[in-house]
Amino acid sequence: MKETIPEDWESVPLGEHCYIKARIGWRGLKASEYTSEGACLIANKHLTLYGVDWRLCDHISEFRYEESPEIQLQKDDIVMSKDGTIGQVSYIDKLPGKATINSTMMLLRSNKETINSRYLFYFLQGSDFKLFLYQKNSGSSIPHIFQRDMVNLSVTCPPLPEQKRIAEVLSTIDNAIQRADEVINGTERLKQGLMQKLLTEGIGHTEFIDSPVGEIPKKWDVVQLKDISLRTHLTDPRKAKDKEFQYVDISSIDNIAFSIVSWNTITGQNAPSRARKVIQTGDILFATTRPYLKNIAIVPSSLNGEVCSTGFCVIRANTSETTTEWIYHNVLTPQFLTKIKVKMKGATYPAVSDKDVMNVTIAKPMLEEQKRISEILSTVDRKSDLERERKSRLERIKLGLMNDLLTGRKRVNVGG
Repeated sequence: MKETIPEDWESVPLGEHCYIKARIGWRGLKASEYTSEGACLIANKHLTLYGVDWRLCDHISEFRYEESPEIQLQKDDIVMSKDGTIGQVSYIDKLPGKATINSTMMLLRSNKETINSRYLFYFLQGSDFKLFLYQKNSGSSIPHIFQRDMVNLSVTCPPLPEQKRIAEVLSTIDNAIQRADEVINGTERLKQGLMQKLLTEGIGHTEFIDSPVGEIPKKWDVVQLKDISLRTHLTDPRKAKDKEFQYVDISSIDNIAFSIVSWNTITGQNAPSRARKVIQTGDILFATTRPYLKNIAIVPSSLNGEVCSTGFCVIRANTSETTTEWIYHNVLTPQFLTKIKVKMKGATYPAVSDKDVMNVTIAKPMLEEQKRISEILSTVDRKSDLERERKSRLERIKLGLMNDLLTGRKRVNVGG
């Protein structure tokens, strides 16, 4: 049963209050029709919640832009993906110049006398619209939403002043989320620069030598990963039929934060055949299938003694030679991943072996310098982690506010 709305709200067909237009019947462009400085051509891959990423857009000739005036973009328009990942939306709060949409997109331009553009933008992120998309999308291999479906979409609208106030509240949260993203991205750029310097130059060295991994401090060594790692072992959970295990597979890894974010509780008798590798606190899990996706994480103490998939190479630092953190930061470098990628075999699921991982060479300073460098990099990681937690809190707040404000369960003050 659809939730009731306040008496002074109404549900209206979007097509009565919004200009809706998709690019239809366009067969794409010849190579000669792309230009370096023409009108921006927006595709769904250019959309973010903070607006269009104009830097990534292709540009098209003036002729191709002018032939479709009905989809020439204006400030305060909304653009939405209609094919593939349907329903992704961006708000056009500024234009770099002329812009239009490609054949995977749809333009929505609200009648500002009845529907606030930003309010509509947030409505299209809400749960009612997600349910609508689920019910309406057509196409088996490539999901699709039709223009006529959007025309008939029922939009819940409070009075215009309340729409504007709701949009202001949610925009404030979005701005905070965007600032958190900017801090995270800036911190990641800082870390990449520090890694490039510290993992190759170290701290305070003046003498350098050529080595198999490039120029390194004279006092450093070059080793294979297996030289500074301990052996790990396999188990067979199926032999302990009723015993419970925590099982970590590749889907357990967050490859942005490089952490284990979920796992499955299994009994021995239900254990998948790949649940074979015993893990300990401080082990580094390095996914060997599609290693370029960087499904890499350190095992926390809560998973000590549990099991992971054979799809991971388990790297266990020999603490008399190295630290977990030193290895961890090395396996995240582009140089390490480049060496791994040339070893990949298979087309559909390219993979490497544990041996391939363990045979990679890295530079190794004395243990004390490893610890000093790792602490610098870990400090930057902690800053990123704190900002990610803040962003996650803000996203939860936004979701709660959307659920309340877009349904009228909570009202905003619009007094003058």
